[in-house]
Amino acid sequence: MFFFSDVIGHETLKASLIRAVNAGNIAHAQLFSGAEGVGKFALAMAYARYIHCTNRGATDACGECPSCRQYNALSHADLHFVFPMVRNKDKKKIHCDDYRNAWNEFITSNTYFGIDDWLKAMNAENKQAIIYADESEEIWRKMTLKSFSSPYKIMIIWLPERMNIECANKLLKLFEEPYPNTIFLLVSNAPDQLLSTIRSRVQQVSLPALTLDTIALALQQQYGITDTDARAVAHLSSGSYLKACNNLSLDEENKLFFELFVQLMRQAYARRIKELKAWSEDTAELGRERLRSFLSYVTRMIRETYIRNL
Repeated sequence: MFFFSDVIGHETLKASLIRAVNAGNIAHAQLFSGAEGVGKFALAMAYARYIHCTNRGATDACGECPSCRQYNALSHADLHFVFPMVRNKDKKKIHCDDYRNAWNEFITSNTYFGIDDWLKAMNAENKQAIIYADESEEIWRKMTLKSFSSPYKIMIIWLPERMNIECANKLLKLFEEPYPNTIFLLVSNAPDQLLSTIRSRVQQVSLPALTLDTIALALQQQYGITDTDARAVAHLSSGSYLKACNNLSLDEENKLFFELFVQLMRQAYARRIKELKAWSEDTAELGRERLRSFLSYVTRMIRETYIRNL
């Protein structure tokens, strides 16, 4: 789980990260950025495992040393996670450790995932998940502790663009003057939404979209489908392996989105203003996160329709 070999594509980038570790040239704060589903979190996890591994190979972690066994169980004392959460109404404060069991189970089951998948795992699909200001205190506390079993303490922050502005401001000092042997790996879908002062303090690690050939080959290996089908699915994925996997099976959410899209197109074509207004009111009840996914779905459908017509 979360080896370099589990990350699809990005071979040049993997080699660069491995060279940096072996040369002892590890930046204290790195920003893994790119579109959702290209493998940023998986690569950051594989990188962290390789850093902590005590018997590194030329191309990957050994998988057998005490550190790797702890990674398999997600119990390494010097590995910490920060991720968006949903606060319960009855709780004034909330930290990532409150969701740690659910998070461990979630990333154990999913190598490639997005915010919608995490919201479903938290049973909070219609709510907005953020990283609250309270978390900054926990981050400071964890990174000031002495490392337990490794020379390095590593903190992976997934979707830092969802940090509360107060939380982001409190972390600036840590990024500017880090404690010895501490490493921050930020994994972002939208780095432009981060504070410019944070972006200026981290080393950029940009992951490009995956090629059609890379996605098609991975789909064939994982699902056993034909090359023709794999390429058809990869064409619709916009370079995201996560989108390709989602497009491979028409789940309940995609069925709902398809039905809503058909209703919208038919009512707009017929100029049924009253029905369109009712449609918009009903669709608004999906909640912010699902509406965002629906708008992305509509954009892709319209694009594919134009291409089909051409």
